[in-house]
Amino acid sequence: MDLLRFTTAGSVDDGKSTLIGRLLYDSKSIFEDQLEAVEESSRKRGDDYVNLALLTDGLKAEREQGITIDVAYRYFATPKRKFIIADTPGHIQYTRNMVTGASTANLAIILIDARKGVIEQTKRHSFIANLLRIQHVVVCINKMDLVDYSEETYNQIVAEYQSLASRLGNIVEITFIPISALNGDNVVDKSTNMPWYQGPSLLYHLEHVYIGGEENHVDARFPVQWVVRPMSDEWHDFRGYAGRVAGGVFKPGDKITVLPSGFQSKIKAIHSADGELAEAFAPQSVTITLNDEIDISRGDMIVKENNQPTASQDIDAMICWFSQKPMPPKAKLILRHTTNETKAIVQEVKYHVDINTLHKVEGVDSFSMNDIGRITLRTAAPLIFDSYSRNRSTGSFILIDPGTNETVGAGMIR
Repeated sequence: MDLLRFTTAGSVDDGKSTLIGRLLYDSKSIFEDQLEAVEESSRKRGDDYVNLALLTDGLKAEREQGITIDVAYRYFATPKRKFIIADTPGHIQYTRNMVTGASTANLAIILIDARKGVIEQTKRHSFIANLLRIQHVVVCINKMDLVDYSEETYNQIVAEYQSLASRLGNIVEITFIPISALNGDNVVDKSTNMPWYQGPSLLYHLEHVYIGGEENHVDARFPVQWVVRPMSDEWHDFRGYAGRVAGGVFKPGDKITVLPSGFQSKIKAIHSADGELAEAFAPQSVTITLNDEIDISRGDMIVKENNQPTASQDIDAMICWFSQKPMPPKAKLILRHTTNETKAIVQEVKYHVDINTLHKVEGVDSFSMNDIGRITLRTAAPLIFDSYSRNRSTGSFILIDPGTNETVGAGMIR
């Protein structure tokens, strides 16, 4: 079975955690003791119903306030597919958490309260999904039970969101589903309360959405994580290079170039936990052996001879600033990209993005927490990369404060 990673996004009290709880409950993906614990917690809190949001909101502060603060990951499977859910917060001050949770997602579920329609946070989360190149978006218009399952309200919100989406360029597919997470309408089973809606339930869509075309199988990229030298009698002369294929397809006999050194060789064999492979492609983890003895270490990248990435010390990127401490002008940071790490200095802050209007705010020289904008960086050593639009693995990086070792930002190379 293949794996679908998806994230939920929406404003506070739009019902993200309740939706995931309902998805887990109705698909019979929770144990009896978990349900009993949720029932007991709901009773102690004085809730009139079993509060399924408590399945994902596990922090004490989350339960006290009835909000999501940190990203909660949940795993479940149906006979059709395996799923990893990232339940992300809705508050503006937790934008960085939403970016983190959505960074590996194939699909985003954006919730809209049927009573409120498209609001500021809807625009913010749609922009982030677009920025992170999440190609599939499901707009769940929730709390339809509170607007008497009105088709007119649903159509009005669909038109409103389509107007917003027309200004976003990376989202390939948008699906609209009217739901009631609290009552389970159109979450796992089709609702009898909305006969006017002819589309699929949410779970059916999640099981059948096609995500196979998202990996880049054209540009062969293999960042080396580890040099494998067993030092045993059985594998006395073995020298392999372990890592995860970040793009393209590698086969024994392929001519390759090792960057940044530029040394060339041919692939001798590709090893995996299941034995030797005839080919390796993203996102498989494998060990590659070469015909020649070449000096290769962690941080190097193996690529095809006739298809090479960009190598440069000047990086133009969009970043989201995570740290509570503002980024000072000309900040000196550590940049971690694939398996490589180097020092970097911020050359210029080009602009911030006003996420509510999607306008550029120029004349700035710093970043505060949750700010998103464009910067240029100069690295101590050349970076080997593709643009984020071409390859999410080789086009992304994180920024680290060298003094505290705190991850202060995440970037997408333009």
